[in-house]
Amino acid sequence: MRDDCPVPVPQCSRYAQRLRASRAVHFPNDVVFQDHIREGDLEQVGRFIRARKVTLDTIYPSGMAALHEAVLTGNLDCVKLLVRYGADIHQKDEQGWTPLHMACSDGYASIARYLISLGASLEATTDEGDRPSDLIDPEYKDLVELFEASSTG
Repeated sequence: MRDDCPVPVPQCSRYAQRLRASRAVHFPNDVVFQDHIREGDLEQVGRFIRARKVTLDTIYPSGMAALHEAVLTGNLDCVKLLVRYGADIHQKDEQGWTPLHMACSDGYASIARYLISLGASLEATTDEGDRPSDLIDPEYKDLVELFEASSTG
């Protein structure tokens, strides 16, 4: 017998295993997937997609899809990974925002440039009628220049 277990070790370990299993908290795959996106854990994001544990077009309780979540983290590599696996760059969230709207609103010029290079619409409007360029803060000079170049080119 062990000092910390009043019964023989094999019984104690089975009991401990049952106890641990009954106390384990299990989160839905979508919640865990969103967390991996927010953390920028590209390896886990890829694993979830390849194992088909999630679908990329799901609108989560946050009101956004996976690509929107990745844009909000500012992680271009995560955005590229999701697009490579089929995330829709034109998908709108619950307020009609596309990933490009979010990139512009939060000042992520590299993500906006990438989305535009894939054909993201500069004219898409939110439910309130805003285009991506309407959401750019003037202090985001690189985004302002990007949209000026895109509208003249």
